[in-house]
Amino acid sequence: MSAASEMAKRPRLLVPALLTALGTVILCGLGVWQIERMGEKHAYIERLTQQAAGSAAPVPPGTTWNTLDPAALDLTHVAAKGSYIGDAIASVRTTIASGPPGSRQLSGFGRWIFQGFRLDDGGVILVNRGFVPEGRLGQVAPATGSAVVDGFLRAPEPRNSFTPADLPAKREFYTRDPAAIAAALGLPAAPFYLEARREGDGLTPPAGVDVRELIDRIPDNHLSYALTWFGLAATLIGVFTVFAVQSRKPKVAP
Repeated sequence: MSAASEMAKRPRLLVPALLTALGTVILCGLGVWQIERMGEKHAYIERLTQQAAGSAAPVPPGTTWNTLDPAALDLTHVAAKGSYIGDAIASVRTTIASGPPGSRQLSGFGRWIFQGFRLDDGGVILVNRGFVPEGRLGQVAPATGSAVVDGFLRAPEPRNSFTPADLPAKREFYTRDPAAIAAALGLPAAPFYLEARREGDGLTPPAGVDVRELIDRIPDNHLSYALTWFGLAATLIGVFTVFAVQSRKPKVAP
């Protein structure tokens, strides 16, 4: 091969080599980012698991609510003492996926039932009493009287661009947002709500949450995403290698 032809091949490989290097750096960076996110997610899940497994503590006093971080309190195990506010009830539309084989739980399209609850110290918090399938809403009446609700503090559920608009006049909502629900019920808004713990067979509405099941449903796909990005980086390098090898082979004259 002449020196002139060799020099002609180098510029042909320069741009693909630079693009391959840039693409590899970007893809590997995305893979490393997913690995970091996986570590953060595992730490988050571990924190929730520890908070949910702790002994039931009293609900923080209402005088401290404005200073608390609802996200940091998420899934803290509490026992709320007080009484239900009988006419303060609303629903949040949702869909519950079926559990694994052998599990006993209500599922399908339905609603979370929210009701106002006045604590012994005078503060008012919303209690998510549990899930009710749409066809069984008529079986659920407002709770009345004093009670001790064993459950878990929850931060507000965020909205996204696909979330339908709430119907506060009908007391129907699409996110578990205590501020919006409390406003529709004419109640003071606590910065979090109380998720009632599942009791009984889990098949009688409203069915509270099984916290282990709730934590298990938290998405944790970061490792598969990371492997996908690293795999794409390796594929890109492989494609460039084949291209470079083929481009260096002398052409056979016809």
